[in-house]
Amino acid sequence: MSEFDEYIRQGEPGRKEKASAWQTAIGLQDVDGLKPSAYLIDTARKHIEGDITIEDVKQMLDSYYKSKTARTEVEDNRTEEADKVSARIEELLTEKSFSFSPEYLVRIHRHLFQGIFKFAGNYRDYDITKREWVLDGDTVLYASTSMITQTLTYDFSQERQVNYSSLNTDKAIEQIAKFISGVWQIHPFGEGNTRTIAVFTMKYLQSFGFEVKNDMFKDHSWYFRNALVRANYNNYPRGIQATDEYLILFFRNLILGERNELRNRYLLVSSPQSAKLSAPKCQNDTLDCTLEELAIVKILRENSKAKQEEIASQIGKSLRTVKRIMAGLIEKKVIVRENGRRNGVWIVKKEL
Repeated sequence: MSEFDEYIRQGEPGRKEKASAWQTAIGLQDVDGLKPSAYLIDTARKHIEGDITIEDVKQMLDSYYKSKTARTEVEDNRTEEADKVSARIEELLTEKSFSFSPEYLVRIHRHLFQGIFKFAGNYRDYDITKREWVLDGDTVLYASTSMITQTLTYDFSQERQVNYSSLNTDKAIEQIAKFISGVWQIHPFGEGNTRTIAVFTMKYLQSFGFEVKNDMFKDHSWYFRNALVRANYNNYPRGIQATDEYLILFFRNLILGERNELRNRYLLVSSPQSAKLSAPKCQNDTLDCTLEELAIVKILRENSKAKQEEIASQIGKSLRTVKRIMAGLIEKKVIVRENGRRNGVWIVKKEL
């Protein structure tokens, strides 16, 4: 059980949102083998309970790590980085703002790693290789330093042209996986790329109207990184091709709530599963709905009395757009209104 599960189970909105964000923030440190201190857990609890603000949390961490005792305790294990970055991730995840641009990606990196990395918020100025366990010690080919700006700009411009309202959910998830894996392959920063891109991904999905269940990043952050690696690795002499299939399974669990098996050993290039060049099959058949429709249905399933104005505010769309989408859902007999307009409730008749 996670340190903050009690707050999520209780369901009090403010505490639940903070606890979920803290779970994710701490879980993402596993990507780089980092663990938070007991002091951070205690401080996070005070924040969840409303006793202190996130600014108080950051100030308390700064004071804690300025003490001689604390420096001695964390001298060899980078706990300070884990604690401070966790607090900053929590802050970003609960912040009600987003900008779809390379500049926002840079802003995330700067916010997370200011005072931790000298190059926080700057593109790397050297070429890199990284020996990966999942590749039996081989490396992904990352973008050269001279091409980082151009390739990021191109990837974002291409993604901006995608009309998600015309894609069913399966195709939309495939497209999101393709875009995110492409940005990760560029690896624009010297360190902290996966954590930065994970935060960007969650913010991006929120812009589609999803209340993203961050447990996936809490429990499977290492799988997320390995899936990104496999999505960008080719070794034709060994019969290995880059595949988004593992990343798609992660996103299906994240967005659709599926329970596809996510095991790191399946991603190892020398494993029997990898030899087949195919991840396990997804649980659901093709979903004939858009991401926006799915987001609205999820809201109605959790709150049958939700008003259209509330839905519009929650998913970040105009009231006119919400009315249009819901009219389509009624026509397809996915939802119905019962007991009248004033005192009625929404009933989800069909699962998408």
